[in-house]
Amino acid sequence: MSVNLTSIREVALKARAASRAVMNLPSGVKEQALLNVAASLREHVDFLKQENVKDLDAAETNSLSAAMLDRLTLSERVIDGMGKALEEIAVLPDPVGKITGMTRRPNGLIVGKMRIPIGVVGIIYESRPNVTADAAGLCLKSGNAVVLRGGSEAFHSNRAITKVFRESLEKTGIDPNAVMLIPVTDRAAIMELLSLEDCIDLIIPRGGEGLIRTVVEHSKIPVLKHYKGVCHIFVDRDADLEKAYSICLNAKVQRPGVCNAMETLLIDSAIAESFLPEMTRMFRDHGVELRGCKRCRAIIPDMVTAREEDWYEEFLDLILAVKITEGLSEAIDHIENYGSNHTEAIITENYSRAMEFLHQVDSSTVLVNASTRFSDGGEFGLGAEVGISTSKVHAYGPMGIEDLTIGKFICFGDGQIRQ
Repeated sequence: MSVNLTSIREVALKARAASRAVMNLPSGVKEQALLNVAASLREHVDFLKQENVKDLDAAETNSLSAAMLDRLTLSERVIDGMGKALEEIAVLPDPVGKITGMTRRPNGLIVGKMRIPIGVVGIIYESRPNVTADAAGLCLKSGNAVVLRGGSEAFHSNRAITKVFRESLEKTGIDPNAVMLIPVTDRAAIMELLSLEDCIDLIIPRGGEGLIRTVVEHSKIPVLKHYKGVCHIFVDRDADLEKAYSICLNAKVQRPGVCNAMETLLIDSAIAESFLPEMTRMFRDHGVELRGCKRCRAIIPDMVTAREEDWYEEFLDLILAVKITEGLSEAIDHIENYGSNHTEAIITENYSRAMEFLHQVDSSTVLVNASTRFSDGGEFGLGAEVGISTSKVHAYGPMGIEDLTIGKFICFGDGQIRQ
């Protein structure tokens, strides 16, 4: 599908104009609008599934993987989940206008911060059409307009969701241009979108490492990003092994094609011989290929030999790198050297080592005795997430409505002048 670069700017300009009204919408209006959209998505389930079939047919023709097909499918359960996410977002406390940190200066000036919308957020994403509803809902709740550019593999699904969303907004009396979808799949549309620094305030890419690096390289607009999710679990010598088996299995096999799935398992040498054989059996029963270090292969001789590049790899598949370490310090060093600042977990009943792991591991989400799969905006009570940031500016970890606002300084005076 060819791209008219002028049309991309027109889309962004419409979103910019709509953002001026959306930023001042009362909380109750935004809440009701999102509840209406949730209901409308469920009412249009047949239409959404019909459009989704077009994408699924094309995906099968192009031999997309089972994991990609899973991400792409709009089942009734997924559509209902989109509605539930919007309902959760609707009733979250509205961060817009929240005032914090008010202090009185020696001259009597009162200084604090008020949270305001970012403005227009551009979101570039791949595969999962539910991101369309999640991102639009989060942006609306936080008073932002959004320009969406989904992947070509989900074009019909994204267009259908956006159509339902916009029609519902219009019925509520909200400018539908607060939610805009780039109407073409041509890659040149991304390049044009990334040049519109006068229209768009922030870019959030969601997808594979290649997409994100391309966005970062070409964007004239600030980018919140994570390149990949190389997530680790460390099984400590004081772990409850039954917990460890359950958590590690869940983290790898529940949905291996997502960014918070475990990619490397680290095992304390003190418990490796008692833990690894049964863990290996469980993984293999679920079709997981294990790639282990020399010490792992001494215990499980038929394990595939791990290569250096495996420690950096986001497999997004039923493949797992496994390493035995000399305790907690070596595990933390490994995460520091090979990790991606996404999500790490420790399995232990030892409070001191759990706290050392929490303090020393510099990732955006760190868990104790829980699966890495919980690193998700919905699971953390954000309703949904617009993305996961590993760049520390201005958000870190799953991003909800609070992270789609920014603080501006506000001051109250009584005639003060600067001397």
